[in-house]
Amino acid sequence: MENNASTPAHVVIFPQPAQGHVKPMLNLAELLCLSDVEVTFLVTAQIHHSLVNYSDTVARFGRYPGFGFKVVPDVRPTKEWLSYDHIQLMNSMVEGLAVNAKPLLEDMLSHNETTRVTCLIADGWYSFVHDVANEAGVPVISCCCAGASSLWSFFCIPWLFDAGQLPFQVSATEVAVMKFQSQKRSGGDEVADELNVPGMDAFLRYRDLPSFCRTKDKDSCLRLQQTCATEAERTKEAYGLILNTFEDLDGPTLSLFRSQCKRVYSIGPFDALLKHKLPQESAALINASGSLSVVDQTVFKRDELMEIWEGLVQSNKYFMWAIRPDLIKSNDGDFKTSEALLEGPKERGWVVSWAPQEAVLAHPATGGFLTHSGWNSTIESITAGVPMICLPYFADQQVNSRYVGEVWKVGLDMKDIYDRNVVAEMVNDMLDGKKDEVQKSMAKMSDAAKKSVAEGGSSYCNLESLIQDIKMMSFKGEHEVSELSALKE
Repeated sequence: MENNASTPAHVVIFPQPAQGHVKPMLNLAELLCLSDVEVTFLVTAQIHHSLVNYSDTVARFGRYPGFGFKVVPDVRPTKEWLSYDHIQLMNSMVEGLAVNAKPLLEDMLSHNETTRVTCLIADGWYSFVHDVANEAGVPVISCCCAGASSLWSFFCIPWLFDAGQLPFQVSATEVAVMKFQSQKRSGGDEVADELNVPGMDAFLRYRDLPSFCRTKDKDSCLRLQQTCATEAERTKEAYGLILNTFEDLDGPTLSLFRSQCKRVYSIGPFDALLKHKLPQESAALINASGSLSVVDQTVFKRDELMEIWEGLVQSNKYFMWAIRPDLIKSNDGDFKTSEALLEGPKERGWVVSWAPQEAVLAHPATGGFLTHSGWNSTIESITAGVPMICLPYFADQQVNSRYVGEVWKVGLDMKDIYDRNVVAEMVNDMLDGKKDEVQKSMAKMSDAAKKSVAEGGSSYCNLESLIQDIKMMSFKGEHEVSELSALKE
């Protein structure tokens, strides 16, 4: 049955329960709300508690009567999870979430005319939601909160296994250390002309692949292969794919996705596009919302953290460092600095437990950003025009850091190396030796990011296409929207 013309489109958004996913998808939710699309934001109980108690999300979205939360019971990790590899841990958490979320999703997606859902915007790794939505006849639009290039590398992982190029014969970290120490080169250090990664074969190395690839365990490799194959197929089957990037940054990769997916909406940077559409006083709330008391998964060993600290001191540059209480892996000792260590930076260094990242990046005194290369941090830094030193740890961060250093040339990639001399050298290169070169590339890309979200820019126009398709979907159904979109193209 078709909706009455007065019934607005209603979208359910379901992010992964993590800072790096909730924050950008809240920005996406508000972009839809601004265009009179009703949004139900589906989150776990813990995430909902954090948003209500540790952010201004309630005040921010209180002005949108069509916005609301639905809460899924938390997935409680078992002790056995602590010994899981990353891919098994992710799969186990998703399996638990599927059990908890499925009844609520089935009820929400049922064809009730008063609350009828137009479409479901689902985060990556949530293949189970496609089954529920397909059963209910509700179209699914995939949304990736990682970078487009890292997502493409995940698409290619099954091909690497089929070609016998995974698993590693030598660990990526071992390769990086061997190169740093000028030891004999290993096969893991070669560029991707031997890797089956279309579009990245000129620059991607084994150690630039996602962290999930860093295992020699056959069972882990099989899980990785199966998971990536399933998620890639689900993304291809979806009505469309939303990416938090812009055409000038990821044009070649977006072309690869458009050869595989039905529709691709590159509408990033999400936060910059939203700020462009909001009045100034409302845009300020974006930075205060979406922050959770639960932090991301990037942690260090104590000796790694100390090498970074010593390198910052040795660089003789002014710095501010946000050191969370849980930054060090458990059972690895407390982060305690000696008097001698504190003596060096006490006039130049400022250590805090938390800092408003976007505000710091926007400050004119900020000349560089040492980052773990998560996608939110990467695209925020590009928007602000601040060069990066990349020290990736987890998941997509390895790919992002390679693009920052080698492809976009808006920073330096320090992947896998925790050495005070290298840290000091890279800080000085970014702020002195290679400053002009890196700043020139960054200024160009930052300007392109701002133009993409301005009226008439690529991301601005792609958002309009997304909203138009969602609203047509509300009235016509997916089949007729497909025909209309084909005619429009």
